[in-house]
Order: sequence, then structure tokens, then C-alpha cells
Amino acid sequence: MTPTDLGGDVTVRLGIPDDAPVLADLYSDARRAAIPQMPPAMHTDEEHRAYYGRQLTEDEITAWVAESGGEPLGFALCTPTFLDGLYVRPDLTGQGIGSLLLDVVEATHPDGYELWVFESNTGAQRLYERRGLTVVERTDGAGNEEKAPDLRMAWHP
Repeated sequence: MTPTDLGGDVTVRLGIPDDAPVLADLYSDARRAAIPQMPPAMHTDEEHRAYYGRQLTEDEITAWVAESGGEPLGFALCTPTFLDGLYVRPDLTGQGIGSLLLDVVEATHPDGYELWVFESNTGAQRLYERRGLTVVERTDGAGNEEKAPDLRMAWHP
């Protein structure tokens, strides 16, 4: 299924600081819906809003927002070398929005990028593997807040 099958045009635009509260809430909802594939988030919704408020004002951070009719459906948060987060509204997973966002990430990172994914998040791993990312590191989770095993994956064209 492609994003346009959602009943309207899905576009991707550059995120702006004013998007922070909506993207933070989308993140919180996606994390809650992903349990048990992902461990529970370690912070409150308010802390997520503050975090995204800071992130969207950083020069090194770029947010790409997939939307339809002005309504955010998902987003990707990137640095010049990392995909720091890819989240899709829970009721819209599996409909091509994540792939559309990855198209933009790949186009804006022509030399490649890396990401972290929880080992338990097999659905995301399958998406990333279909996109050509490979596992370059496995950890026991000691380095993340959730203390959950994770994988560093890389895409190098």
C-alpha cells in the first residue's frame, strides 16, 4: 500500500519548531502502541514535548514531517549522519509512510546514515533491512536509557 492510498495526498515537508508539541505527542503515542516490541519510554509526555522543542531548534537536527491535509502522519528526525528517530502514527503503520520518510532520509543523506533500533523491534528491523540497512553493532543495552538490547544499523549506498 502506498501513502496515497490513505485517501489523500501525503507530502513530506521540513519540520519547524512549532511542530514540536504535535511531533512529541505522535512520538509518545507511537511508543505506547509499540509495547512490547519496544520498551516503554523513560520520560513523561511533557518531557517529550520539551525535548522535541529543543531538538527542532538545533542547527544539526532536521525533522521531516509526512502529512496529509495538514495533519502529521509521521516524522523522521535526523542529524547529518544519523536517523535519530522514525515514528508513524500507530493507526497508520504498514501503509508506506515510514518508507516515504526513508526515501527523504536517503535523498538527504547520499553518503549514508546510521540508526539505533531495539533488538525487540523486529517490525522496524524488517523495514530497515528491506531498505538495505545492515547491522554493524549489537549491544546489551547498557548504553541506552531503557537498558534494552539494541542494534546499530547502517545504510551506505
